[in-house]
Amino acid sequence: MEWWIWPIALFAATFAMGIVAVLAGVGGGVLFVPIVSAFFPFHLDFVRAAGLLIALTSALSAAPTLLSSGLANLRLAMPLALVGSITSIVGALVGLALPTQAVQVSLGVAVLAIALVMWRSGRSEHPHVSRPDALGSALGMHGVYHDPALGREVRWQVHRTPAGLVIFGAIGVLAGLFGLGAGWANVPALNLLMGAPLKLSVGTSGLILSVVDTSAAWVYLNRGAVLPVVVVPSLIGVMLGARVGARLLPRTPAHIVKRIVLTVLVLAGARALLKGLGI
Repeated sequence: MEWWIWPIALFAATFAMGIVAVLAGVGGGVLFVPIVSAFFPFHLDFVRAAGLLIALTSALSAAPTLLSSGLANLRLAMPLALVGSITSIVGALVGLALPTQAVQVSLGVAVLAIALVMWRSGRSEHPHVSRPDALGSALGMHGVYHDPALGREVRWQVHRTPAGLVIFGAIGVLAGLFGLGAGWANVPALNLLMGAPLKLSVGTSGLILSVVDTSAAWVYLNRGAVLPVVVVPSLIGVMLGARVGARLLPRTPAHIVKRIVLTVLVLAGARALLKGLGI
């Protein structure tokens, strides 16, 4: 097959990923890395670097609007992002040092685990936090934001902050190691573990993602793993697909999209696992 066919196919695939990512409420990186590494002939290092840049671009484009609207909170984001950015550098260095087959097998296992988490996880609009923990209070992890849907101010506070810091450290390692981004894990950790409201969790997740993925992306860039023929069509495809997905979102049943995403992740994860095992 001619070389120029692959960037065109990559654009078409990432355009579809951008649509599905918006409809399912997941980051593009969690779909991009397993699918492209499993079905395209690009080296895994190039795919992981492109996955980080895709997640980073999406997060940066949304961060200013989320901050100005109050749906992203710096006091909540920065301690968690600091821990995640440090561990993401470690994850990126480890991922580039490991043999490709080992990373491919680990990626397959991780993607199948992500599919399981997405299938089993629930969400709570406004979790009840009766009392904030001492660390969360000391770091100022509390505040008020305006919810247009409710038409009122919503006060929030968090608990289990030490456990949250540990979880975000682990999320950072996975983000750097596999280039998956971390939106799939940030929201459940903020919402279900720490007790932040769902809308605030979604908005703050993008802010954390922009810091964590930037740190890991610099490692891949420094090692020469950012390949324009992979990154450029992928970024354009995901961004255009996301715009289409935003228009389709009001008319698309969420449960159908979730089933599609889970099916794709299981197939891509199984394919990555078999590819890493040489089957």
